[in-house]
This record gives sequence, C-alpha cells and structure tokens, in this order.
Amino acid sequence: MFEKVLIANRGEIALRVLRACKELGIKTVAVHSQIDRDLKHVRLADESVCIGPNPSPKSYLNIPAIIAAMEITDSQAVHPGYGFLAENADFAERVQKSGFTFIGPDPDVIRMMGDKVEAIKAMKKAGVPTVPGSDGPLPEDPEECLKIAKRIGYPVIIKAAAGGGGRGMRVVHTEAALINSIHVTQGEAKAAFGDGTVYMEKFLQNPRHVEVQVLSDGQGNAIHLGDRDCSLQRRHQKVLEEAPAPGIPQEVREATYASCVKACIDIGYKGAGTFEFLYEDGRFYFIEMNTRIQVEHPVSEMVTGIDLIKEQIRVCSGLPLSIKQSDVVIHGHSFECRINAEDPKTFMPCPGLVKSFHAPGGLGVRVDSHLYNGYTVPPNYDSMIAKIITYGDTREIALNRMRNALDETIVDGIRTNIPLQQMLVRDEAFRKGGVNIHYLEKKLAE
Repeated sequence: MFEKVLIANRGEIALRVLRACKELGIKTVAVHSQIDRDLKHVRLADESVCIGPNPSPKSYLNIPAIIAAMEITDSQAVHPGYGFLAENADFAERVQKSGFTFIGPDPDVIRMMGDKVEAIKAMKKAGVPTVPGSDGPLPEDPEECLKIAKRIGYPVIIKAAAGGGGRGMRVVHTEAALINSIHVTQGEAKAAFGDGTVYMEKFLQNPRHVEVQVLSDGQGNAIHLGDRDCSLQRRHQKVLEEAPAPGIPQEVREATYASCVKACIDIGYKGAGTFEFLYEDGRFYFIEMNTRIQVEHPVSEMVTGIDLIKEQIRVCSGLPLSIKQSDVVIHGHSFECRINAEDPKTFMPCPGLVKSFHAPGGLGVRVDSHLYNGYTVPPNYDSMIAKIITYGDTREIALNRMRNALDETIVDGIRTNIPLQQMLVRDEAFRKGGVNIHYLEKKLAE
C-alpha cells in the first residue's frame, strides 16, 4: 500500500479522495492554485504545494509542476480525481516514467478508450453491445459515406473519434445534408481536438443514458457494481443521477454487466471505470468508457456499500481486488443531485462569498462538498459546489428523502440550482422513472 498520495485536483472530489486516503492510513499532499489555498482539502492535507501563481485552470494541467510537487514531497502516487488530467494518457505516462504510480489504468488503455473508434472495436471484440455504425473512421470517398449511411439508416450522427463531453457531434437526417455535415464535423474536430477523424453511428432518437460501474485490478479480476441512470441532462451535462436504473429487465442488465466485466479483463483494465450506454427499446448501445472515477460514483457506493475510491487506490498499489462478484449485493435505491453555483433560470455561474452553508441531514442522507461558512467560490473553475446523495430501501423513499434534503439545504450569499433540483424531484414523469435524455431540455424549453 502507498504511504503518501498526491491529490491532483480540487473541490469536492479532492476532499473525497483525501478522506479515503486517511481511512487507509495514507498521508496526503494537496496541490493548489494560489486562489485555492483556502480549499478544505488543502487545509486538511498533511502537506500542500502551490502549483500555480494565478487562478487559471491551467494550474491543475501543469504536468511538470505536479511531478515536481511529487518529487519534493516524496509522494509515491498521484490520484487525478475526475476532469483536468484524469484521462490524460500523456500525464499517466509521464508519472510512470518519473518513477511514480498513476492511480488509474495504464496509459495505453486510456489512449484506446479515448479514441472512440478504437474503443468501439475493443468493445465489439469483447461482446459489449454497440450502436450500428461505420465500423471505423469514415472513408474520404463521399460515395462510400453515402452507402454507409444508407446501410445504417437515417437519422445518423457524425462523431469525432477524439471527442467527448457532447462536443464534436452532428446529427444528419437526410442524404442531401450528409457530406457537408461530415466536412463540418471534421473541421470542428481538428480545431477542438487536433484530430479530424470522424465516424458514423445510428442516431437513437429517445434513448436513456445508463452506465455500468466496474472495478478491475489488471490481474485478471474484474467485477461490476450495477448500473446508474443519468438521463436528466442539460447540454450533455448530467444534472441528477440514480442507481439502479429503473425499469430495465434483469436479464438485459446481467448480459450487459457480463460483457463489461469481460471487456475489463480483455484490455487489462486497472482501477475504477464506467461503461456508458444509450438504452432504448430494451437494448443497450455502448457509447464510451470513462477511465476514471465519476462525479456520480456515490450512488453506486450507497446501493452496494463498497467504497470505490479506496478500492481504486488498493488495486493501483498492486493489490488484487478485495471483493468478489458474489460479495456485491445491490440493495435499495440512491439519488444524487449536483448542486452548482449558478442562476437556476439563466444557468450563468454565480461565484462569490458563501455567507452561510447548512447541509441537510437525517437517515440516508450524504453530502459531498468542500463548502464551509466564509468560503469564496472562485469564478475560474467548474460551478459544482456540492453533491447531495440520498438512499432508501425503495426508489420512492430515496426520492422523498432527496426532496426533504433539498428543502433543508441553505447556501446563503450566492445563487444555486437548488430550485431546479427541487422542481425535478417533484416532477411527475421523473417520479415514475425512465425519462429519456431529451426530457430535461424539453421541460426547460417549456
């Protein structure tokens, strides 16, 4: 096991990793930009190193500074959290070449999953269900592209191979618009990602976003921890998540779980990971794999009782999984609401001084947040300031606890999206379960 871990992130996930390290008896090092010197995890860490004189997000992308911080503090490993450098294969490689451990999969695996075309090839080989598509990058010949689209059936979606987070995608409904759409997407992909490679898939019109959580030790052992429904999204960004996904036949789940576990073993995956799917008409369709811990990981922890961060650290230290699949029992239901410092109507960021913060409590309520009274939310980073998580024996109990928890939460001094979340947990269609990925956008438009 590691003796000292450097946390290369900020906010709630940095605090979450610090707590897991403390439980494992591991000393912690916090790196931070100058404006983040008062973050809660920076105050609680055994050591801290300023890696950026200005408040720019680039501080947390400064690979030489992070590695230098590891060297001067005698850290053995780095936990990247999510975002920033968490899925940067070059960073993972630099960490390894410098003699340290990257808490995550090997760089080659990160690269493979970061290239959507290669990822789909690997998933098909492992038997993971995928969306009907071009089976690789689109050819230069326009006639061949037209043939591929005709075989798939309109509407189709053109995607950047190096894309992610909802960027580098274009839906095409007619043959007349196809070739121009391909050229435009290629240009956007080249500008945004430095790679103009695109591929084509069938566009599913009313799917849900369902994902499968996995743990794998890279030693031939892998398990799943069930699924999550993340269909409530705005501009491809998740707003509210739950586990397990409601209304999916168990035999369909089990077949998908088995294929994800097999894929982890086939590619030699190490750490925590998530297979993201679109789900429509009783079928799963793979879209991508996230090679890191995710924002919504707490809902899987709540229904399984397994600490994903601790297990992630253990396996990346070289230990085998401490859990067998038979140990994983999914019980009850859990919800997570992302609380953002933003205007609930315009969605504009609202940084500023938190005059008072009162977190909700009670049975089955968990809050992951770096907020405290007197903390100033800076304007330079992602607006998420907290995650409220609830658990109950049934979906209805968990949802009612979330309603109560949101009503109890006080964040005074800045505006937040709590009113939006309060509306969602009372929404009749959402309470029934199974809304699709377009539901929230349409509701907001109304």
